[in-house]
Amino acid sequence: MNAHPHSATRALDDMHAVVTGGGSGIGAAIAQALVDAGARVTLIGRDAAKLDAQREQLGASPLVHCATADVTKAEEVEEAFAQARDALGPVDILINNAGQAQAAPFAKTDLGLWQRMLDVNLTGVFLCTQAALPSMIERGFGRIVNVASTAGQIGYPYVAAYCAAKHGVIGLTRSLALETATTGVTVNAVCPGYTETPLLQTSLDQVVSKTGRSADDARTALQRSNPQRRFITPDEVAHAVLWLVMPESGSITGQSISISGGEVM
Repeated sequence: MNAHPHSATRALDDMHAVVTGGGSGIGAAIAQALVDAGARVTLIGRDAAKLDAQREQLGASPLVHCATADVTKAEEVEEAFAQARDALGPVDILINNAGQAQAAPFAKTDLGLWQRMLDVNLTGVFLCTQAALPSMIERGFGRIVNVASTAGQIGYPYVAAYCAAKHGVIGLTRSLALETATTGVTVNAVCPGYTETPLLQTSLDQVVSKTGRSADDARTALQRSNPQRRFITPDEVAHAVLWLVMPESGSITGQSISISGGEVM
């Protein structure tokens, strides 16, 4: 991956950023952008091998730390953040990126699927934010960016549980932004449309298996939702996140920024 265009400024020197779901896709791109801008970065995820591979991709620097945790489990989150602080110091920036998408018609959405979508996509944001926020408020500075989705801004068929969870993330973002407005902490969300990631490939595979369409037809069908007729790249999401965490972005809070080629306005 190429260095981020802002990397020369090293604007995040001396800052510690935590990225959940940092082993691949959007999380990996965000981690790269943060490292390029000078931040110390902790990657949190469930797959230790994937995290270690991403750390190697980032240059195997001592300023990149990995912590294994399931963001739906409070004890694991608390331990991962404790390890992060011990390794790289207090957390200045939190990127809540860990997420999962699973499709089913509403009539076939059982309680297990419903709860999984809420746990990973919403409760995980809640738990990680609770782990990071107190010290941000104490020190008078913090940047929290929640990676939501256009599914948090509009509805999509066959993903009611996922949409509900992502709408919840945006509601949490807005509420917390108001609570922290005078503390030096900002809370925002980015809302990517369909993005070229392993998660998207899983969705495409589901479309192919359930509809019998070809892989190319499946891609074209999903791209039609984007007025630019393309998928978003992880680097485009990372660019928006980097802007939001900059010290100069202190007046931007409570926002849900759509990165979707004009799908949501």
